[in-house]
Amino acid sequence: MTISPLAPAKFPDLPEIAGVEFASAAAGVKYAGRTDVMLARIAPGASIAGVFTTSSTRAACVLDCQEKLAMRAPAETGAAIIVNSGNANAFTGKSGQESVDKVTGAVAEALDMPISRVFSSSTGVIGEPLPHDKIVAVIDGLTQRLSPAGIEDAARAIMTTDTYPKGAFAEVQGEGGKIKIAGIAKGSGMIAPNMATMLVYIFTDAKITPSRLQKMLSRQVDDTFNAITVDSDTSTSDALIVAATGKSDAAEIADLRSEPAKAFEAGLREVMMDLAHQVVKDGEGATKFVEIRVTRARSNEDAHKIAMSIANSPLVKTAIAGEDANWGRVVAAVGKSGAEADRDKLKISFGDMVVAEKGWRVPDYSEEAASAYMKNDELVIGVDLGLGRASKSVWTCDLTHRYIDINADYRS
Repeated sequence: MTISPLAPAKFPDLPEIAGVEFASAAAGVKYAGRTDVMLARIAPGASIAGVFTTSSTRAACVLDCQEKLAMRAPAETGAAIIVNSGNANAFTGKSGQESVDKVTGAVAEALDMPISRVFSSSTGVIGEPLPHDKIVAVIDGLTQRLSPAGIEDAARAIMTTDTYPKGAFAEVQGEGGKIKIAGIAKGSGMIAPNMATMLVYIFTDAKITPSRLQKMLSRQVDDTFNAITVDSDTSTSDALIVAATGKSDAAEIADLRSEPAKAFEAGLREVMMDLAHQVVKDGEGATKFVEIRVTRARSNEDAHKIAMSIANSPLVKTAIAGEDANWGRVVAAVGKSGAEADRDKLKISFGDMVVAEKGWRVPDYSEEAASAYMKNDELVIGVDLGLGRASKSVWTCDLTHRYIDINADYRS
């Protein structure tokens, strides 16, 4: 497999999070010999929060996680997350929930915890029964290999068409001590809002209640994981789960308006944004990382509509792939968005270079300069609507023939 040209130089050195252990295994869910199952054990007393795909055909594991997170957990109960790649266990009828119950039940028994505290995720092909017996068969071995240092292997186990494992971390100052945050993600195709369109697991040693953790997570989603798109297709299966073990020396985050709370939320956002950007940089066939930056829109809704209209336009994305400075396609995407726009107030920029404004291309427009800018690996397309104060940035990638190669025979 060719690694994305936008990939980081290496997997980051993630800090160990007190109260979390990881293990991974090759269960043969789809491919023999491929590491495809990850288990995380989380210490008793941890707070769990989550955000999930809004697809109306979401998978059994998503529905199961949502139901479990709505339950009130005993204060001193541990938790676990079990994840498989290779099969999404989506659109599999009643057997889908039966498979979830088999897998989470086996984990609960092996780790001596209630099944209501075992959360599962599956990613891969839709519409194929999950071979849960293969996963159950490796659970005992997973529990014996649990280690605080196993997070990188866990990141590799959840990959599907990803070309590299994704990790990010932050450390912030709490009241009386440091707070660590580390996260892993998978995602490459079928990436579009609304949350989550990928698998993301974030772990922290912060002391914080589930409700406060959930509030922070929910309000950081729109500008991170809901602001990326690879191909405009929302997944059936995926999830973002955050676990806070409470093992830090820092005091509990009890007031969301306090400076420690603001620092922690900023650190959480940093990790979320880093992982979200890595998902786009590993977009199937991607060679360009692109920010669509919309400013001075009439409303936040209009800014979002226009940004996503451009980011999801096949014409814009293929022009970027061909390094063609075709700003007319950006104009067309603004026009089709359904948001308010005025031709004579609109300004289009490539990086710092204004290419069109006042209803026409700029007098000193240089095709050579614009084309030279398009050769960069990272691009910013700016749209100034000149109508209001609302703004929005979203991130996308180009659309190359490699995307077709990957998805034309995904089930083969």
